[in-house]
Amino acid sequence: MTFRSDFSYETRPVRVVFRPGAAVTATPDEAARLGLRRLLVVCGSRGETVARAVADALGDTCVGVHAEARMHVPAEDADRAVEVVRAAGADGCVAVGGGSAIGLGKAIALRTGLPLIAVPSTYSGSEMTPVWGLTEHGAKRTGRDPVVQPRSVVYDPRLTLSLPVPLTVTSGVNALAHAVEALYAPDASPLVSVMAEEGVRAMAGALPHLAADPQDLDARSRALYAAWLCGACLGATTMGLHHKLCHVLGGTFGLPHAETHTVVLPYALAYNAPAAPQALAVLGRALGTDDVPRALWELAGRLGAPRSLAELGLTEADVAPAAARGAGEPYANPRPVTADGARAVLRAAYEGGPPEPAGGTTV
Repeated sequence: MTFRSDFSYETRPVRVVFRPGAAVTATPDEAARLGLRRLLVVCGSRGETVARAVADALGDTCVGVHAEARMHVPAEDADRAVEVVRAAGADGCVAVGGGSAIGLGKAIALRTGLPLIAVPSTYSGSEMTPVWGLTEHGAKRTGRDPVVQPRSVVYDPRLTLSLPVPLTVTSGVNALAHAVEALYAPDASPLVSVMAEEGVRAMAGALPHLAADPQDLDARSRALYAAWLCGACLGATTMGLHHKLCHVLGGTFGLPHAETHTVVLPYALAYNAPAAPQALAVLGRALGTDDVPRALWELAGRLGAPRSLAELGLTEADVAPAAARGAGEPYANPRPVTADGARAVLRAAYEGGPPEPAGGTTV
């Protein structure tokens, strides 16, 4: 691979604890290390049992559990959570769960400046980024602010043992999408490329084992490690066409987050492939293939994941307006994004067939 000798890379202050059982054993220590004495635990309804175990471990330093996190972080949910934080006199938050819980924790941090501890239970990677997102009036807004970066991340592979196989698979492919787009981002670097290749290789290797045996703790650990690496790639770079389309499909059309990423990824990558040969070479090594978009499409199908936007509830009439919205704002992408191009990507993803090589020349 050609070495890129002109780049910048910014590290951010985050401490990581990774071990089985760490959710209960390490979270109180991380709170004490940060000097936090009044913590609100936030989670979604599905993860409330685990969140309450973390709350119990925090003891008197926990001022309550707010179990109202929802997908895509509706703005009204953020408003309510901030009210709860202020009423409780909290000096920090612990987000326990997947991207929705961590996203709500970030929304609180964005509006209050309070420090955040993340205890992820899926492979979303949000815990490793300064990226926040809020959905309001049918549109998802995202931004970057160092205040939302969790100060501590507690990775406990045991928390993922109860993750259902379908969500395990789609959450894992969602993580792959972070690494894929980081490889052709304008602010990519050799360090990001190393993390991306290792993350893709580890995740693609772990997912088949987890589909066969969801209780395989070693595979759970490798998948969580991969999610950490892929999330770090997301946090260090600018995302492109794939993430933009997925934000539109989630924020405006209400499609489920991880499943949408799983469906769209092969088609967005096929579109960008002519303009990103080095990224394709790295991904080809990690996956052991010379046709990366098709390999990702086959991996999802082999593991029982959805492969079309139609399966997720998008209608044929939604394709054109979603494409127009996805192409309507400027953002970094290795290949210019036109309305026709975005529509071709979404049309292919809507139908769900094998991704075809994209036409066009490199830029």
